[in-house]
Amino acid sequence: MRLEHSYSEQGEVFSVSQRPTPVAQPAWIRRNKALATELDIDADWFDSDQALLTLAGNALADNTRPIATAYAGHQFGHWSPRLGDGRAILLGELRTKNGQCFDLQLKGAGRTPFSRNGDGRSPLGPVLREYIVSEAMFALGIPSTRALAAVSTGETVIRDRALPGAILTRVASSHLRVGTLQYVASRGDVNALKTLVNYCIKRHYPEAGDAEHPALGLLEAVLKAQARLIAKWQCVGFIHGVMNTDNMLLCGETIDYGPCAFMEAFDPHTVYSSIDHQGRYAFDQQPGIAHWNLAMLAQALLPACEGDPQSLLGEAQAILDTFPAEFSAHYQRGALAKLGLDGSDKNDTALLHEFQQLLLDETCDYSNAHIRLTALADPKAAFSPASENLFTFSDAFKPWLARWQSRLSQNRQAATSLRAMKQANPLIIPRNHRIQAVIEAAENGDFQPFHALADATATPFTYSDTTWHYAHAASDEEKVLRTFCGT
Repeated sequence: MRLEHSYSEQGEVFSVSQRPTPVAQPAWIRRNKALATELDIDADWFDSDQALLTLAGNALADNTRPIATAYAGHQFGHWSPRLGDGRAILLGELRTKNGQCFDLQLKGAGRTPFSRNGDGRSPLGPVLREYIVSEAMFALGIPSTRALAAVSTGETVIRDRALPGAILTRVASSHLRVGTLQYVASRGDVNALKTLVNYCIKRHYPEAGDAEHPALGLLEAVLKAQARLIAKWQCVGFIHGVMNTDNMLLCGETIDYGPCAFMEAFDPHTVYSSIDHQGRYAFDQQPGIAHWNLAMLAQALLPACEGDPQSLLGEAQAILDTFPAEFSAHYQRGALAKLGLDGSDKNDTALLHEFQQLLLDETCDYSNAHIRLTALADPKAAFSPASENLFTFSDAFKPWLARWQSRLSQNRQAATSLRAMKQANPLIIPRNHRIQAVIEAAENGDFQPFHALADATATPFTYSDTTWHYAHAASDEEKVLRTFCGT
């Protein structure tokens, strides 16, 4: 496996050289052979002991120059000038045969100069959670970092108790964050900032280089990518839980699955993260927080622009002002698709809002209500009979359902809308209680539930009798009300 190192070659200000710390007894937990094929990784190598040692941090592939990247960030709105990779080490970049470039990072690979008081390791639970959820997000069509492999270390990690350790091999289009630019901008090194801006543009948004002010072209491109991403989160009920600026990637992929969760009973104010005491990152706050993070990005980018400061500030503000409409357009299209609507009727938006209010009033499971609605739209679907035992609309929905079915009957593009509806409403999501159950089993040495859930959530739109139980909502005894980041 040959790696490139274009990011570390940009300069010492952006990263520090850091080898992974070897572990005692590395062993495979799971390998993502489909992703390895996409990345043009040699299949024989991926099956070898050398691959295991490399992805455990015990050996380095030829020409590998591992680094820990530097970044800053606003954490729950508070500025932290120096964060960086405290337990993740970037091995380098893989370039596929078609020219695409991807970062290869080991998460939980040992201490770095950015570890502060941390041990640089990861417990097994967060590794399994990120593997399942990041791959599920990809399968749902939501831009995300990916999981190439999970490895057990044979070592113990101390958190609130002794836990087995593990390492995740994470793949991303890049790990360049809003916080990366904030870090460089805060140092006052304009030349380094311009170098980083040019690198980001070349790697992700080459069209931004044609703008009068390339840094503002980058801002606009990132804004559009984030508007699309957050709209997709909202449509599936995904709650990130820790939307700090250091957890927003410039490439528009979801990263950091620590305290994340999928909403069950529909409530816009839902919070799962145990550290989000004020609800800053609640479900309904996510679009606004993304907008705020982008404002912090604009602040970091402005010093890289040449010209009148007030004029540049006005241009940046004009770009930022486009976010609400950009997000709303993507969200409306996605949310209406979940109802089998295309927005061509003036009453479609009202139907959407009324449906969501009913979901809230009746404490309905967000995902399963949409599954049942899809079954009503297509009674011949394979999952339709089973959906009757999954979710039932209360009498309060009857007037709305009548208006909705009348609207569907008037749709001239009914077949197209139904296909879109099925692709907007997954049958299986990685539910909180299921993830918790597989983590507990794995901590006791049983990985079969983990593999079964990972397989099921990788095909979220496929109906199968053998995986249908994953669609069921948690019972009162099974509900997981709080999630934890695992650091």
